[in-house]
Amino acid sequence: MKLATFTAGAAPELGAVTERGLVPLTRGTALPTDMTGLIARWPELESEVRRLAEAAGDLLGLDQARLLAPIDRPGKIMAIGLNYADHIAESGLPKPENQVWFCKQPSSVNGPFDPVQIPKVADTVDYEVELVAVIGARRRHISRAEAPKAVFGYCVGNDVSERTWQRQTPQWVLGKSFDTHAPFGPWITTADEFGDPHGHAIRCLVNGELRQNSNTDQLVFDVWAQVEHLSKAMTLEPGDLIFTGTPGGVGAAMKPPRFLKPGDRVRCEIDGLGAIEAVCEAEV
Repeated sequence: MKLATFTAGAAPELGAVTERGLVPLTRGTALPTDMTGLIARWPELESEVRRLAEAAGDLLGLDQARLLAPIDRPGKIMAIGLNYADHIAESGLPKPENQVWFCKQPSSVNGPFDPVQIPKVADTVDYEVELVAVIGARRRHISRAEAPKAVFGYCVGNDVSERTWQRQTPQWVLGKSFDTHAPFGPWITTADEFGDPHGHAIRCLVNGELRQNSNTDQLVFDVWAQVEHLSKAMTLEPGDLIFTGTPGGVGAAMKPPRFLKPGDRVRCEIDGLGAIEAVCEAEV
């Protein structure tokens, strides 16, 4: 199932993306009006959501709605670095023995088709296509065997990075957390529909030029290892996001480096999940 947050000119709504079109789910129903609330109550609400999606006659075309970030303000956005062998190689760094984690601040969330800002204070903005896992329930100390059940669904993400700020200190948080630098979507594909998250083609194109091209089976630490490891340190909660790593081909590793500039169009794709796309614009 594909679940979206959208607006059709009024307040944000939840909807199901089907072959017939976009089915509004929260008009005249008692369902939660925000995605985190729906995820938290999914075990009790799933059958009703599926019934509404299948029976609804009130449909919108995707061109009649603006898709928003599926989750407006996640509680946590955790992201792993150096997690594809080709990206590690182009970075000139050794393969990490342990998982390398940083966070992106929730204020960096951006819609799947909204502009990405080139900030006033720096101009070394880079793209990083990533598989994003969405946590489904409040859990701690999740074993590897239990990890698949802890993931509600998946999205396409772009871990937009301001490289100058990222490299100023050993901690990457500021360089990874500029406003608009965490676009994801275009919707959440539930885990049962997406299946095993490993083995899906993943790509990033800039102005139509293929820059990143890999497969999620190339993760150094796979999704289950990531969930297991993070949950040892923190309670994972409904709607938390995990950016699972980016493959090789980032602009910073090119010779010379090729950073994003206003007017550039960045498209991130993962087979089975769809695509997100942004035009870069200068911060005003």
